[in-house]
Amino acid sequence: MINLELNLVRSFVAIAEVKSFTRAGERLGRSQSAISLQIRRLEDQIGVRLLSRDPRHVVLTADGEAFLPQARRLLRLNDEILSGLSGGDVAGEVRLGAPEDFATVHLPDILGEFIRANPKATLAVTCDLTLNLLEQLRDGALDLALVKREPLGPDVGTRVWREPLVWVGADESLAEADGPLPLVVAPSPCVYRKRAIMALEKAGRPWRCAYTSPSLAGQQAALRAGLGITVLPREMAPIDLVRLGPKHGLPELADTEIALMRAPTAVPEAANRLADFILLSLDREHSLMEDQRVQLR
Repeated sequence: MINLELNLVRSFVAIAEVKSFTRAGERLGRSQSAISLQIRRLEDQIGVRLLSRDPRHVVLTADGEAFLPQARRLLRLNDEILSGLSGGDVAGEVRLGAPEDFATVHLPDILGEFIRANPKATLAVTCDLTLNLLEQLRDGALDLALVKREPLGPDVGTRVWREPLVWVGADESLAEADGPLPLVVAPSPCVYRKRAIMALEKAGRPWRCAYTSPSLAGQQAALRAGLGITVLPREMAPIDLVRLGPKHGLPELADTEIALMRAPTAVPEAANRLADFILLSLDREHSLMEDQRVQLR
């Protein structure tokens, strides 16, 4: 019987998130050589190679990708047990930023569960556009931020959610009518606005901004009123709106993704605990959604 050492597992998860042995060591208070030794010991225990590394890059192997959600589950269970025995010793305020749509759909239950497990911690949640969240993160106004980014963008943060995008509107006639396509969008900068406009221009389809609102509720009200169409993540498209696509003369849309980022300076232990909690919870939610999608096929 082999017993995994959780300090080795924690080092592996840290490397998977920051893509660097040195930065993982800084997070955990260990040297780069100590982190390297721990990973070798973990790989020896498990009997598979978890990381592919060279002087400039650290990449998860296929076995590492499979082990990562299980590793997070082990750490979360360990932390929940210790927290319960100590009466929830993780304390302090965590300042979290997130896009409004993602925060509305995916985060409430996760954050509620975190607070119930850590009653001495408090949350201050800010909903805003990605570029504004990144600015607040750099300025020290946030400890953690969930941000939207291009899948092929800079290798920063930890990818937590892949977002297939869809066109939606009140009815098909909006997409099929002559003239510039009316768009309902958030103000610039917005990943979905950028993705919609780039796809239309690449396809040679004229467009115009018919309604601009920073509020998700305002955008959805405009959509239901038939003022235009927009781009939304597939999982967040309201069921009373029509999904549109190539058969309506609209171009295909590539995926975007959500990444979790930490402040460049040291963050409170409660923030690190919340980050791990969010990553594991979203891993689990994504797996359940994929299982349901397979069953419906």
